[in-house]
This record gives sequence, structure tokens and C-alpha cells, in this order.
Amino acid sequence: MTAKPKPSTLFLGIDTGGTYTDAVLWSEAGGPSGKVLAKAKALTTRHDLAVGISGAVDAVLEMAGTDPAAIKLVSMSTTLATNALVEGQGGRVALVMIGFAEGDLARDGLKAALGTDPVVFCPGGHDVHGNAAKLDLSGLEAALPELEKSVSGFAVCAYFATRNPAHELSARNLIRDRTGLPVTASHELSAKLGGPRRALTTLLNARLISMIDRLVAATEGFLAARNIAAPLMVVRGDGALVSAAFARQRPIETILSGPAASLVGARHMTGLDDAVVSDIGGTTTDVAVLDKGRPRLDPEGATVGGFRTMVEAVAMRTFGLGGDSEVALEDGALNPRILLGPRRLVPLALAGLMHGEAVTAELERQLRAPNPGRMDGRLAVRTGVPERLAAGLTGAEAKLYELIGAVPQALDRLLTSNAQNATLNRLVSRGLVHVAGFTPSDAAHVLGRQANWDAAAARLGAELFARRRDGRGQFIAASPEAISERVLTALTRLSAEVILETAFAEDGLDGAATVAHALVQRAVDAHPGIARLSVALDRPVIGLGASAPLHYVGLAELVGNRCVVPQDTDVANALGAVVGQVRVSAEARVSQPKEGLFRVASGESVRDFNDEAAAIAAAEKDVRAIAAGRAKDAGTDSAEIEIASEFRVSTVEGQRMFIEAHVVAVASGRPRIAV
Repeated sequence: MTAKPKPSTLFLGIDTGGTYTDAVLWSEAGGPSGKVLAKAKALTTRHDLAVGISGAVDAVLEMAGTDPAAIKLVSMSTTLATNALVEGQGGRVALVMIGFAEGDLARDGLKAALGTDPVVFCPGGHDVHGNAAKLDLSGLEAALPELEKSVSGFAVCAYFATRNPAHELSARNLIRDRTGLPVTASHELSAKLGGPRRALTTLLNARLISMIDRLVAATEGFLAARNIAAPLMVVRGDGALVSAAFARQRPIETILSGPAASLVGARHMTGLDDAVVSDIGGTTTDVAVLDKGRPRLDPEGATVGGFRTMVEAVAMRTFGLGGDSEVALEDGALNPRILLGPRRLVPLALAGLMHGEAVTAELERQLRAPNPGRMDGRLAVRTGVPERLAAGLTGAEAKLYELIGAVPQALDRLLTSNAQNATLNRLVSRGLVHVAGFTPSDAAHVLGRQANWDAAAARLGAELFARRRDGRGQFIAASPEAISERVLTALTRLSAEVILETAFAEDGLDGAATVAHALVQRAVDAHPGIARLSVALDRPVIGLGASAPLHYVGLAELVGNRCVVPQDTDVANALGAVVGQVRVSAEARVSQPKEGLFRVASGESVRDFNDEAAAIAAAEKDVRAIAAGRAKDAGTDSAEIEIASEFRVSTVEGQRMFIEAHVVAVASGRPRIAV
């Protein structure tokens, strides 16, 4: 047993992923890089996240033989928000647009993100200088009695709210007073212009609130039960740490939380300053670049699930590719390719482990049929989320949801029409139902390269998939082992493609995905053609994730550089969660609505000055105070604050003319720890 470290140096890191929850116990007393004292994994239990958290944390506490009360800081990263956006999940929310027209929904993907969720348009908003139009919230007030019955929260976005948030505040207060439901206002999340994209960010934030709230509540409940009185921190999408209370209000900032933590962990474990980091999980593969020891950030905002947000995060490209990706077959081809993702399925091996005979009996029944069926190897089961999250279902959705229970049911018995299949997909998107099916994790079980779940169920799924027919009517594979090899080979190839695609995109090249696919195809093709093509990365790849040692074995030859898989790669996110810093910012804008009048918009206040220097000084004072307050709320008592100002001016007949100033304060410091 490892000797107990001093209590003041003990930290607990947790990462709640789509499939696994990881925990690591770390001591900063173990040398320059500290020391991992114990690490463990447990299945993420979406119906009750505390179960998975307790399984992982209890295991590391037992391994280390330490007193839980000795832990001085708990830090958590999560891929739940990222996965929810990739898979199109989240609560049903109402979007309130103030001062916008219906045509604005067509911009920046807002209409696609909104889907069938309700939207309310209200007159109002402000101009670029913060001058108000007439506000009329009567339409919103009339709609609230019905909306509160069918949504889990509200998103409010007003025209030019970043220059004057008054109308958003009025709507927010009205909704809270009448419904008591969570409300997100756009000015709370971003100070950038661009109303539709700010509305999109606000909408996604509102959808994620209940999910992140459940995660934080589950973690806090577990810590209290174990007598761990340490502060709880959450990793943000840029790799910084914030308090759990801060994350509860701004869950959108936790998108790419897990990947950001993995970058911090990758740098910590390998000491590499320049690398491409590829983190493969159950649902997604996240690829980013380390430059000079720091992750590249995306100043334009993180893109997840096809949506460009206003959340500043690591310049991470997220692909629906992982160990639990849906395995499908290319339609209509004589020699069809294996297709993976982007949807996550519950692996049959995992479903078999959890539900036993209920799964294997259905798979065996389907194998006894003389011909393969279109829905073979697919089962549906409820996720177990609270019933209130099923509010607002259509008649068809409610009827099908009622038929699906806590025990997996085969789709060929459950569904009777193509329309029902579409209904099922909507229930999956709402996070109410899981579909189980054949995945790369199952293929690994068939080949004996993974052995933690039910290999028998995985083999039955592989047999069913191998019976599918190509364009010539022949079985696509001769055995479960043969199809499993093809699936794992496809996953390695696709991993190389997404890594190269990320590198090309970072270099500003057009058609990155097409070029990456062509290069990898030529690299593995027995007859590569007349033109010989090759590519090599200028830096190594750091492979992260529990399955990286399996899926990245053949990666080096496809990307033209070495692939480093660290010893603790399976808990890189959890480790990265405990070695970061708190970092928050505050912004103010100074504009000149008319000559000689300088308007400062900072936080939720708008003030006018007659002197430019006085306005700039006030803006700097405001952002310093706001940043200091946010840093304290985010979990640090020792923040250092840096202020930077950027001016837009012009010169007319030799005279300097002030246009606008942008003032930013950044506060950073180590998180407070228990004494």
C-alpha cells in the first residue's frame, strides 16, 4: 500500500464521460509532476450519475487506503454537455427573441438548433449604442401559462443586449416570477455582437442546465455522504477551472470540458509542448493541437454538433467517432464500406452485462430466422431520467415511450412502421431512450481485446451483422471475427482521417475532410494508383482514452509521425482536472453615440461620460471589479488580474477621432482548497 501523502497535497479528479466515469487520486508531493496514487473507472449511470461517481471514487479511496476527509480539492471534467450537443439531446426549452424578426432564425443554424421547441417574438431591443426601442412583453406574458407546462427552461436574447441588457433583464424577471423555471439571458454568456449566434448559444445553455445540475448535485451528494468537505470545481471548455455553482449557471461553458481537461493532462503526462492530441471516448473523438505547451483556443467560439457557439474554448474538433459508435453498412454498394457514428449506441456487450437473458434471448431468436432482418441486433430501453423531462411529447411519442420499459426490447417487435422508427429517434434525441446495437466495443470483445462486459452478447451481435448482404446478395463477412476485424480497422483508419483533417483545417486548407480521406485511402490501398501521395505531421500524436492502446496501434504509419500513449492515458481527463487554474474574464465597451458623449457598457450597467479618459478609466475599474467578483465566484481567493484595452480610432484632417474601445480584464489563480 502506498504511504499516505500529507493531507494538504491530496486532490481528487473526476471525469464523467458518456460511457465511463473516471477517478484519480493525485498528490502534488510526488515530485515536479506530482504523483498518481490511484485510479479507477466505473460505468456512467445516466439515470443516477451518483452511482457511477461513487463506484469510481470509492475504488480509488480503497486502493490508496486514504481517509476521504484528507482530500483538499475535488475537480471534475465532463463530456456530458459535448455528447448531448453531438447527439442532439437536451431539455425542451422556449426561446424568447426580443427585437428580432422571424427571418433571423435562418441565420447561424438557429432554426436547425431550435427544432420543434417553441419560440416567442417580442418587440423591443436596442441599437448599437444601447438606445432602447419600445419593449412589449404582453405576448410572452400570455404564452407563459402554457409554456411552463411543456418546457424545462427559457432562453432570452434581445437585440444588441450586449450594449444594453435592460430588456433581457425585464423578460428574465417576468419569466422567473411567473414560472420559477431556469432562465438564461444572452448577455450573461457573451459580450460579442451577432444576435442569432448569441441566441443559439443561449438556447443550448438553457437545454443543458438540467443535465449539468443533475451532475453537480449527484457529485455534491456523494461527497457529503463520504465526508469530503473539499471545494468542488468543474473544468471549463478552455481548460480553466470554475466552481460548481458557476458551472450550474453557465453549463454551455462546459462543452469540451472533458477534452480541455485531457489536453492539460496530456501535457502534464508527456512533457510534450508541441503535439496533436487525439482523445477517443465512447461517443466522440476530440482532436486538438498543443503549441508551446498551451492548447490553441478558438476565438470565434467552439463548434460542437455542427453548431458554432460563442463559447471560447480549446480549438477542438469533435467527431462522432468512438468505441460505442453505431456500426452501419454503406447502402447499395457491391462491396459496402463499414460506416461508424456519429450516433452512440449502448454496446450489446454492455446491454448483456446489465440485462442478461433479456438481451441474449432476443439476439438468439433473430439468429434462428432464415434471413437477416433490417432491425436485427437493435434493442430499445428507457434511460431512466426523471419523468418530468418527458414533458411535451406528441401523442405518437408518448404512446411509443409508454411501450418502452426498463428492460431492453428488440426493435423488430417494438416498431411496426417506418414512422415509428422516426418517433424512436426523436425519443433518443430527447435523452429519454437508448438504442443498443453492434459497436466497435463489441468487436473488441469478440476478438478478446476487451473483456470487461458480456462477450457472448457481443458475439451474437457480430454474427447478426455478418449476415447482412452486399449488393451481390452475399454475406458481408464469413464469421464474427472477420466482421469485427473490419470494424476495428475502420475505426483506426477513421481516427487517422480525423487527425489529418484537424491538421489541414488548422493550416487553413480547404476541403480538409476530402483530402484526409483520400490520403488515408491511398496509404492502405493495395493498389494506390499512378500518383503516389504521402503526408506527415510535424509533431507527434498523443493518444488518449482507455481504448487508445487498442485503436491507435497502427496509427503512426497513417499520420507519418510517432504516436505516444501515456501510462495513465485512461484517466487523462480526470488528471487534467486537478492540475489547472481558475481563469475568468470580464469585458466592457466604450462607444461614442454622438460627438463628446462616451457610453460605457459593462456588466449590466450603461453609463455616459463627457470625457474619453474618464470613460476608459471607468471601464477599466468596472471590468477589474467584475473580474474579481467572477474569480471569487469561480473558486479562487488569490486572483491576479490583467487588463488590456483595444481602441478603434480614425484620423480626419490630422485629428484623432475616437470610435470605440474594448476593455478586457482576465483574472487567474489557483483554486481555493480546504484548510
